[in-house]
Amino acid sequence: MHTSQMPDVCVVGLGYIGLPTAAIIARSGARVLGVDVSREVVATINRGEIHIEEVDLDGLVRGVVQRGLLVATETVQPADAFVIAVPTPFARDGKHTPDISYVLSAAQEVARVLRPGNIIILESTSPVGTTEQMRDLIASLRPDLKLPGLTRETPDIAIAYCPERVLPGRILEELANNDRSIGGITPRCARKALSFYKRFVRGTCVTTDARSAEMTKLVENAYRDVNIAFANELSIIADAMGLDVWEVIRLANRHPRVNILQPGPGVGGHCIAVDPWFIVHGAPEQAPLIRTARGVNDSKIHHAIARATELVESAPGAKVACLGLAFKANIDDFRESPARLVAATLARRFGERIHVVEPHAAQLPMEFTDTGAQLIDIDAALEDCDVLIVLVDHDVFKAVPLAERADKLVYDTRGIWPDQPVPATIAGEMRKAG
Repeated sequence: MHTSQMPDVCVVGLGYIGLPTAAIIARSGARVLGVDVSREVVATINRGEIHIEEVDLDGLVRGVVQRGLLVATETVQPADAFVIAVPTPFARDGKHTPDISYVLSAAQEVARVLRPGNIIILESTSPVGTTEQMRDLIASLRPDLKLPGLTRETPDIAIAYCPERVLPGRILEELANNDRSIGGITPRCARKALSFYKRFVRGTCVTTDARSAEMTKLVENAYRDVNIAFANELSIIADAMGLDVWEVIRLANRHPRVNILQPGPGVGGHCIAVDPWFIVHGAPEQAPLIRTARGVNDSKIHHAIARATELVESAPGAKVACLGLAFKANIDDFRESPARLVAATLARRFGERIHVVEPHAAQLPMEFTDTGAQLIDIDAALEDCDVLIVLVDHDVFKAVPLAERADKLVYDTRGIWPDQPVPATIAGEMRKAG
């Protein structure tokens, strides 16, 4: 790849990170080939449309597709730079074993078309050592190429790891403006990756080694998970003591060096709910705090289910509205969502009494099939349902005035309605009138 000209870029994986990344790279003037295994996703993007919901992404994708700078396909093709942004889940084996099969499969496809001078950048959040595993796989498939860290000669290929740091709803802005940790297999690889990212990233790009960059990404999300676990555990304790957790946190946060986060029905999303397990798996004996935090946040989901069940049973025959399915506010991403699990569990137990309000969904997920639960809007919920269970703090829910919910039974797992009358509420953590 010559620094004097815009590279041809191949982005493998066109999901919540891959598609915005491909679009931003294309906006910088590079010709981008986006690769995805889904024929439907490929067709959607080539029409200039998008299959995910993200602020301003539709206009950007439409523009770069119309200009011929972004084309989607199902097959990896030759390029100067390859960016891999595929899922890295953990196995449902009870041990939370990281599954990097998608990364290795993508690397295998890239290996077929590699040419001397190419750079491969892994962006998928990955266990420490994944970038090296990817390098080793490519080395076994392409013995004709000299790969970094495996030769004393100048390598033919550069390989680096560079994770994103983005917030759903602000992905485009943060991809361009947030700082980046760029970890190379060798310092030379890191410098090549740095040159690539400086074409479209305005934030500070800091170079390091690949393993440190992999760990940095995991640490960032584990840190957040531990802090959320403190808030969630505090909410369970407050419930047992008959206290209003929101009031306790509000007062405690007046201390100049205390900043307790807000509790919820658990922790969701593909990052915070998953990444800490990669650290635990890599050093199980040395990570008791991180493991415990994961357990606390998972247990909060069951706590929310138990409290919601108690409320529904206290109002026999009443219609119930579960507000929200997304893993956080104002997005359409339901991955690892505790709200989704709570609502689905209630639907399986109470059937057609359960109604779901999710403004970012066109239909209910498959686990609601045959439960009798219905997807309705917030206006119908306020008119027809006597019980409201707040699971996501979408803005449309926050905007509901007291007059429209004063007579409802409420379990507010997000603390969005602090003015809800105590006698008719389970506000926060099952607070009842004395």
